[in-house]
Amino acid sequence: MKRIGIIALALFIQQVSAQTNRFVYQVTMKPDAENKADIKTENAYLDISQDKSVFYSENRIKRDSIMQKAFQSGGGRGSISRDQMEGLRSNINYSVEKDKTSQKTYFKDRIGRDIYLYEEDRPLNWKISSETRKIGDYKVQKAETDFAGRKWTAWFTTDLPYQDGPYKFGGLPGLIVKVEDDKGDYSFDLMKNYKIAELPALNQFGNTLKVKRSDFVKQQQKFKTDPMSFMNQGSGGGMATTMRIGGGRGPGGGNQDPADMRKRMEERVKEEAKKNSNPIELQ
Repeated sequence: MKRIGIIALALFIQQVSAQTNRFVYQVTMKPDAENKADIKTENAYLDISQDKSVFYSENRIKRDSIMQKAFQSGGGRGSISRDQMEGLRSNINYSVEKDKTSQKTYFKDRIGRDIYLYEEDRPLNWKISSETRKIGDYKVQKAETDFAGRKWTAWFTTDLPYQDGPYKFGGLPGLIVKVEDDKGDYSFDLMKNYKIAELPALNQFGNTLKVKRSDFVKQQQKFKTDPMSFMNQGSGGGMATTMRIGGGRGPGGGNQDPADMRKRMEERVKEEAKKNSNPIELQ
């Protein structure tokens, strides 16, 4: 009996240690450089398992769930209402994965219909201060770094034994509870945490193209200035297939003029670029 008890305890400990911890951050953003009064706020998840962590938008997983149910019921994308998806729009369309074994950070984002993946090549050089304070239930310590054109201040706690944090931030002696830039344009604040069974599988429609960070930046700029080149070229232009916009049919049932479609798409992409003229990474 004693041996059975020891085995049961060992299995319980193994199960608990294998669980994934989810940390919910409130992300506050001022993405429009021309209109700093337009403040966007949404939640994002930092899911930490034994071997890696993933940071992504809460709305992303909700959208994925809606789409998955629609496809499973046989309705496809056409059965999803526009209002449903509009309510789940996100300013956090990227995801960040950190591999604990290799100590590497990977960034994924969509350009056109393809996913671009790159390994972060800039180290985070933290300057840890002796300054401490209390944030919520946690005693936290101050650290500062310059990263991607912004000066960041982080507050981390050793009460939570994870050298991790939101976005690409991590590598401190504890979990980052709060991190913000000195202009007040971006901040990440830990709201709560709980355990989940495992890391969720994020849906990824389109091809995944592994590139260098510098190439990702070039493709991102190219998409902003000439989005249609991504619609009409092969994978070298960022898309493997020609995109059908709105099913290729107008409200009257006739085919839409390709020139009109092109103009509308360019206007939409340029409008989006204008609204995101103050990105989290300036360099």
